[in-house]
Amino acid sequence: MKLAMVAASIAVLALLFAPLERAFPARPGQPLLRRGWTVDLCFLLGQNLVFAGLITWVVASTAGWLDAAATLVPVRAAFRLLPLWLQAGASIALGDVTIYWFHRACHRYDLLWRFHAVHHSSETLDWLAAFREHPLDGLATQLLLNLPGIVLGLPFEVMGGVVVLRGLWAIFIHSNVRLPLGPLRWILGAPELHHWHHLKTARTEHNFANLAPWVDVVFGTHHRPEAPETHPLGLVEPWPSGYAAQLVRPFVASVEALGVSAHPCTTEDSPRESPSCASSQPHPLIIHYQEAIRRAPPH
Repeated sequence: MKLAMVAASIAVLALLFAPLERAFPARPGQPLLRRGWTVDLCFLLGQNLVFAGLITWVVASTAGWLDAAATLVPVRAAFRLLPLWLQAGASIALGDVTIYWFHRACHRYDLLWRFHAVHHSSETLDWLAAFREHPLDGLATQLLLNLPGIVLGLPFEVMGGVVVLRGLWAIFIHSNVRLPLGPLRWILGAPELHHWHHLKTARTEHNFANLAPWVDVVFGTHHRPEAPETHPLGLVEPWPSGYAAQLVRPFVASVEALGVSAHPCTTEDSPRESPSCASSQPHPLIIHYQEAIRRAPPH
């Protein structure tokens, strides 16, 4: 039964996003069955069939523990005096700020980066690539994203709607789509912002807010070049290609423990050098990105 529901969800997502990617491609000519799609499908199935229950249990347990905290009673009572739309808006905004700093920490601290690097290992982005995420990284993300709403006692049905919206938008910003969103791109974000975040460099330092680019603007990490999307994606460090190997990789001390080549241009599909690494010269957009970081004021 659960497998049938997951299969139906995949079909709905494919019918929704595949036509968008064909009609408004950020990278024209990208094949539908691109390299690494089977790995991302494994991540999707693993999330929905195995790890979703664990994440739900942790979030629900955290909510139950906080429900029992007497110190939250007056806070929640005051919060419930606000209109429901304002409760939802405040919870979303606080969640955006919370997850921004966690995401930023994932790019700064080695221990967190080990798990977050799984998500950045895809060398091609589309709607399916959104599911490439280590379950522990996903668990921490979901818990911190929903923690403000849990603390403030946001009604469960409202929180559920927010979770669905965030989930769909997370898929959208990874999709191979470039659409003129106008002013909405400051509120809900746009795929090109997150595509730039996946630039193949040591660790990107911009566009950490997935759903709320205004947070990046406030904290000085918003970056949106106007150039066409030709920059390489993925990791500069060697990384295993298989699903199981990527789940294990964050726990091992070195990549050699998995028998992966230490060549810095190893791809997810081949131990040989990828075309994007064939030249020793960095991609022009990487040079532009590095110069932008050097010019940026300290924050």
